[in-house]
Amino acid sequence: MPLTRSPFAWSASKLAAFLIALTTLFCTFGGIAHALEPVKISREDTALDLTATTEIYSGRSEAFQVSTAPGADGIVRRIEVRSSTENHQGDWAVFALANVSGEQLDRVIVAPHFRLVNSKLFWPDLGSQRMLSITPSEGFALERLPSDDSDVFQITLNPGAVITFVAELATPELPQIYLWQPDAYKDTVNAFTLYRGIVLGIAGLLAVFLTILFVVKGTSMLPATAALAWAVLAYICVDFGFLSKLISVTAGDERIWRAGTEVFLAAGLVIFLFTYLNLNRWHQHLGYATLAWILGLGLLFGVAVYDPAIASGIARLSFALTATVGIVLIAYLGFNRYDRAILLVPAWLLILVWLFGAWLTVTGQLANDIVQPALGGGLVLIVLLIGFTVMQHAFAGGAYQQGLFSDLERQSLALTGSGDTVWDWDVARDRVVTIPDISLQLGLSMGSMHGPLRNWLPRLHPDDRDRFRATLDVLLEHRRGKLNHEFRVRAEDGHYHWLSIRARPVLGANGEIIRCVGTIIDITEQRNSVERLLHNALHDNLTGLPNRQVFLDRLQAILLMADTTTARPTVLAIDIDRYKQVNDLLGIAAGDNILIALTRRLRRLLRPQDTLARLGGDQFGLILMSERDPAKVADFADAVSKAIMVPLNYGNREINLTASIGLVSWLDQEQSAAGLIDDAELAMFRAKKEGGNRVEPFRPAFRTSGSDRMQLEADLKRAIERKELSLVYQPIVRLSDAEIAGFEALMRWDHPKRGNVSPTEFIPIAENSDLINQLGMFAFDKATSDLTEWQIQTGDLPIFVSINLSSAQLLNNELYDDVRAVLNKNRCDPAKVKMELTESLVMENPEQARLVLEKLKEAGLKLALDDFGTGHSSLSYLTRFPFDTIKIDKALVRDPSDKRGILLRSVITMARELDMQVVAEGIESEEDAIQLSQMGCDYGQSFLFGPPIGSESILRLLKERFPLMKRA
Repeated sequence: MPLTRSPFAWSASKLAAFLIALTTLFCTFGGIAHALEPVKISREDTALDLTATTEIYSGRSEAFQVSTAPGADGIVRRIEVRSSTENHQGDWAVFALANVSGEQLDRVIVAPHFRLVNSKLFWPDLGSQRMLSITPSEGFALERLPSDDSDVFQITLNPGAVITFVAELATPELPQIYLWQPDAYKDTVNAFTLYRGIVLGIAGLLAVFLTILFVVKGTSMLPATAALAWAVLAYICVDFGFLSKLISVTAGDERIWRAGTEVFLAAGLVIFLFTYLNLNRWHQHLGYATLAWILGLGLLFGVAVYDPAIASGIARLSFALTATVGIVLIAYLGFNRYDRAILLVPAWLLILVWLFGAWLTVTGQLANDIVQPALGGGLVLIVLLIGFTVMQHAFAGGAYQQGLFSDLERQSLALTGSGDTVWDWDVARDRVVTIPDISLQLGLSMGSMHGPLRNWLPRLHPDDRDRFRATLDVLLEHRRGKLNHEFRVRAEDGHYHWLSIRARPVLGANGEIIRCVGTIIDITEQRNSVERLLHNALHDNLTGLPNRQVFLDRLQAILLMADTTTARPTVLAIDIDRYKQVNDLLGIAAGDNILIALTRRLRRLLRPQDTLARLGGDQFGLILMSERDPAKVADFADAVSKAIMVPLNYGNREINLTASIGLVSWLDQEQSAAGLIDDAELAMFRAKKEGGNRVEPFRPAFRTSGSDRMQLEADLKRAIERKELSLVYQPIVRLSDAEIAGFEALMRWDHPKRGNVSPTEFIPIAENSDLINQLGMFAFDKATSDLTEWQIQTGDLPIFVSINLSSAQLLNNELYDDVRAVLNKNRCDPAKVKMELTESLVMENPEQARLVLEKLKEAGLKLALDDFGTGHSSLSYLTRFPFDTIKIDKALVRDPSDKRGILLRSVITMARELDMQVVAEGIESEEDAIQLSQMGCDYGQSFLFGPPIGSESILRLLKERFPLMKRA
């Protein structure tokens, strides 16, 4: 009977298949791990990387189920592993091993705490404990072997065994997991330990050595280099696990130490770069930027305690940025011949290579096991190379080294600081190079002035080309000396720049010049300044005309030529009439514009052989060579006068000017240029004295007049010293009763030879010199002294003394103090003294006059406005200035017109309304006196009431008129 499968049996097999399918589905979607493909191990395998074949499960529960790898019988089993700690995060790793050999194999599983490979640049993985325990699918949990920097577990695999291992992870990251043959692992650890010890020893010795050098030498770059060396040593101590040998460090503390050393390393590189290159000497802002950078890195030390990953990421970025900025600075300073920057190039290139390798490592592109210790050794090599560079500077120059700079560095800084450009002519190859490129200064494209020297010639000024070529030829021919040459080069905009080359030749072995090296600088501004100074020394700054000295030199040269030719120069001295009034009325700027306009007009009248110059102020000089006929010379002078008389428009105002012109022709061959100009000016002064607006030919008699004026000034000075001057007093009477009210002090000069000299003759001379102040104070002192004497002799009489005040005294800041001193000395009552001044004096400087008069008024003096009714007669002066008295000029008193009475009555009425007293000058008859008294005039002064008399005569007069005053 054949075997048949019962329906129940078929149902049982289908049920088993269904359960297996359900279990598989549950494992897939219900948290159970898949079965793994085991890694086959033979006896010859000493080290296997299990990282790629290990599956990581994150965020699972404390109970983790996994399907094992199929065993030798092909059955897949299921195991469950529970976490060994309460706060486990549910992170697991699963891998399977198969022993394909015929003998038992002993191996160790190694998971390093920190691995630089693939640790990332930002928020890097700084290491921690990786595996808490490993549970095999057969047997007991694996035994942990002691290790400070890795999780190490020992396993034993029986022949033909296939075992699945479930590792309980402390973190979800597992950088690397290795299966080692125990002896091979031990040998590898010993080899790395030996290498790390050597590197640590070199780093430690280097740090100590640089520190000792700093103590001995004391230069600023040594402590910065020593700090960098100590930072590298600290980083290696943590990276090589040496720190855990010194102190007890947990996995969490190691992350803080690692981040701190990376920050220290980044800060050390910044400090070294700043100190070594002396960046603060190149620009102050670099110092501020570096200080801010270092302070920012200093704050990272605090951040490293709370979040080491952030601090480490920023430190790594700072290190890379410092290296990038450093290569830019080194390149810039190197092109500027800074020897420190040039010598740092090899070390910095090594830093860049190291930085590139580190970047490949942290990003996982370079995953070799030896790359991490190799990078640590690279840091030591970098510091070693930097140390050699620094020592080369620290001990360079021997006894000649006196500070922070070597001779080469000092010269480089001096050249850069001076702003000069290096000019290098390679004679053998005929190639010129300038550093920095001078083409840019001229507005040309870069490198335009580089290349053969002949390329320079087309751009040189035509007048300088032959001289430039000859200078270089002489230098090459003589093979010695130095090149010191100035020339002009055309810029791109068409303007010429002055350049100066100062260079020395370099001789080769055969004695020929092979190079010529020096500096080339732009001296355009200096040359322009010199030319301006020369021009200003010989020309007037305002009009651009030759000045007096040039005018004199040209005239002298013409006179020398005139001895051998028929040329007869004529000199004109031109002075603008009333120019000072225009200047005071419209301002200095207007006066300057007027002079410029007049200069243009006069230039239009000249021919090429004529010369126009500004001799000073408003005075011009003209050398006329184009005309020799006297009639034509006279016509030319009239044309000059008419050109000046043409009205000028300034500020919507029409200005009419005239000129006083002195004219002299050269007739006496013995006469010099200076004498000819003096004669023309004498004629001009005579024209001005005659009222101006005229042309005055020179006559020899003018010389006597001029010499008399100078002699009179000298005599006046001696007269003051010898007390030849005296005062006379003209009575001022009260018109109401014809009684004496006061006197006006008038100055007289009794010349030893010329007799009495009129005040109208010597007062203007004194005003044009520095004698007027002495005359004024003499008059004030004498008048107040006489008044005091009269009071003593006759009693306290109701009289006053009027004293005239000059313009020079009014502008003297010491007038008030001098007046007070004289009044105190003579014990004179200031209320009995009147100071008289004219309207024209007040107009010269109204503001200054007001201030001085107010101070005199405060001192108690009376003030009188003299010559009222002449000149401008501005009524505003009566309210602006503190006058007490108005003196009506004799021209108004003697006016024969019918309106005389109306004018006099108006002035007197106005004065009385302003509470001022009125004095009428030049009264000719008693009828006039009575009429003025009836109009309200207070006082009168004229020869009708008495001539000026001396002090003694005044005393007798007072005793006669007031006989009882002394007795009373």
